[in-house]
Amino acid sequence: MTQNIWLGLIGLFMITAFTNILATLKTILISKKIMNPVYMVVFVDAMIFATVVTKVTSSKGFHYTAAYALGRTVGVFIGNKIEERLALGILEVDIFLKNKHKMIAIAEQLRDEGYTVNNYLARGNHGDRRYKVEVVIKRNEFKIIESIMNTCGISNPTLKIKNLTKVHGKISTTRMKTS
Repeated sequence: MTQNIWLGLIGLFMITAFTNILATLKTILISKKIMNPVYMVVFVDAMIFATVVTKVTSSKGFHYTAAYALGRTVGVFIGNKIEERLALGILEVDIFLKNKHKMIAIAEQLRDEGYTVNNYLARGNHGDRRYKVEVVIKRNEFKIIESIMNTCGISNPTLKIKNLTKVHGKISTTRMKTS
């Protein structure tokens, strides 16, 4: 293979990886109902896709198809890593504990951080007393809850985590206290 073919394969791989990063982020944004950036991403992705497909279909040999497929695979992987870092979305986290004092400590620390917190007496498996702490947070702030639980000496609690699309009313989805 000539140097031009190698450069073409590397370019195709890089462009395909980039467009798949965009496509992965587009899917995530749509699922989170964050629509404004989606329109531009779709336009850029479509323009690049049309150009790439023309190159792949007009080429001879399997190597362009392989570069295209590898680029798509790497693009999904990188897109997923970017999404994990961005951590878009809102979560409702329910923490279930047997110890009332630890439940109060967690709830108060979360309130001190500025979160809206509810806590309840609940009944667990077999009707056993359990205490529930309920907090709505931005997904990228979940580590704060983990840190507070560690501070309160709680490891491996029972958690119920739900994705939310919207929150209305007096509930704050982010901490009000700045460190």
